[in-house]
Amino acid sequence: MPFDDFPRVFLSEPGGSSAQVLLYGGQVVSWKNERGEELLFKTNKPLAKSPNATTGGISVSLSQLGTTGQVLPLTQNLWSLDSTPLDLSSSRSQSSIDLIFQPIRKDFKTFPSSFELRLHVSLGPGRLTLIPSLKNTDNSSLSFIFGLRNYVSVSDISEVRVEGLETLDYMDCLLQRERFTEQADAITFVHRVYLSTPPKIAIIDHGKKRTFVLHKESLQDTILWNPWDKVSKALPDFGMEDYKIMMLVDSTNFEKPIVLKPNQEWKCCQEIAVVSSSYCNGQLDPQNVLYQLT
Repeated sequence: MPFDDFPRVFLSEPGGSSAQVLLYGGQVVSWKNERGEELLFKTNKPLAKSPNATTGGISVSLSQLGTTGQVLPLTQNLWSLDSTPLDLSSSRSQSSIDLIFQPIRKDFKTFPSSFELRLHVSLGPGRLTLIPSLKNTDNSSLSFIFGLRNYVSVSDISEVRVEGLETLDYMDCLLQRERFTEQADAITFVHRVYLSTPPKIAIIDHGKKRTFVLHKESLQDTILWNPWDKVSKALPDFGMEDYKIMMLVDSTNFEKPIVLKPNQEWKCCQEIAVVSSSYCNGQLDPQNVLYQLT
């Protein structure tokens, strides 16, 4: 089946922006602004014949500690439309979709617990909001690591800076997760897990003169990653030049797993806004970028 034929939901809003959400994995595979410019990265390499080969966009990551420590491949599973959508009065004027995923027998080999995972995706002018919630439907406690993987599209990775993570502790994945404290004024190319990060960070793209402002709730940590040239050559799902035009920013609970008792539910939220940005003497214009999201 060609990639364009995979079942998906199209979202649009009066201002002209749009988004596409695959039913495989509840994965947001496209988000375009009012000018039709793609804001999310998707690999240039030809995709395989299954939807789980889609590298890019925004996807949910879920892994469990204990017996297996494996990541449940949510992008390999078909999600369903949720018959009990999330009631958000603030999103009634926005285009939105509610999905639900429940593991089946084959999933218990890597994730031996039952649960219900819901995902609300809403599109508004200049912003995209994701609200996942997970309910433990098992008879025992459930411990897990959860994340939202955001592949954003950039002009050139060498022209990108990340602000909002200064002076924080991080684990360097290139050095066996050795722990350090960030000393730089702004972050460029890294593969790091920043710990106890603030609710808002900014990804500044000088080439396209725009900034992604990422606002998160109940997601304590942030992962930054780019494979760069040598690593990308060894990745089967990456094109040779893809590393130049992407940045992976994960909103996650990495260091401290979430623990739910039977029938207990956990919810988080992430909103990405795109604004024009100015850059002068190493500081963002706070009036244009670091505003309070509502």
